Amino acid sequence: MPSRPGARPRRPGMWAIRGPLSSRQYWLFAALGLLAPLGLWWVVSSGATVDKVFLPGPVDVFNRLIKWYAEDDLLSDMGISIYRVTTGFLVSAVIALPLGLLIGTFRPVQAVLEPLTDFIRYMPAVAFIPLVMLWVGIEESSKIAIIFIGTFFQMVLMMAEDVRRVPLAQIEAAQTMGATRGESVKLVIFQSAKPALLDTLRVTMGWAWTYLVVAELVAANSGLGYSILKAQRFLQTDKIFVGILLIGLIGLVMDQLFRLAHRKAFPWLHLRS
Repeated sequence: MPSRPGARPRRPGMWAIRGPLSSRQYWLFAALGLLAPLGLWWVVSSGATVDKVFLPGPVDVFNRLIKWYAEDDLLSDMGISIYRVTTGFLVSAVIALPLGLLIGTFRPVQAVLEPLTDFIRYMPAVAFIPLVMLWVGIEESSKIAIIFIGTFFQMVLMMAEDVRRVPLAQIEAAQTMGATRGESVKLVIFQSAKPALLDTLRVTMGWAWTYLVVAELVAANSGLGYSILKAQRFLQTDKIFVGILLIGLIGLVMDQLFRLAHRKAFPWLHLRS
């Protein structure tokens, strides 16, 4: 129905396609999304027919968390796992960023490196464990190497695609105004791709955490992944739950830090209408 002349346009509701959502509404929905599975877990695990070996309840998991913190040096396990993931991720990012920029910008580089990268990225990271132990050893570098292998090749291809999405019109406009090839890459392509590149780093940080348990298969004696594997051998299901939930929580915090960095670095992309 057409609006009357002079009437203010109706603002779309929250259920409209990409409709607006206030901060309060967002956090209410977020709380619902987090608490509903928790409630379902509590209800199912409280059943008399459910063995705690297979599904411990939230209270059992919380008690195990306290015990792990008090008796088994939980903070040390968290710290070493964060170190391994962060180091493997940063090494991947430092190498992948220039390679992705080159692959996305120059077709000869794309022709040389993209098929090879595509080929290697389908190889499972766990299959490299024997080679990593042979070549790198069993120290911290081996765990970092597994996380690097699991994230690097996907990161390169995603960054190359981010660079390729920079509009050609922007590059041609810069060249028309006298920009050299290096200036076009540095001042136009890279600057235009930076928001997408930061999003790619955020996504691949999540992948890095998924390889933690695999990485800590390599002669580890500490870390969240190692503790999960050790708990499996002794049927300590509550400790497995604690380790998984802690990995998810740490990953969520890191993800939110990336989102905050994106909002601070590129505020114009987060303006609300």
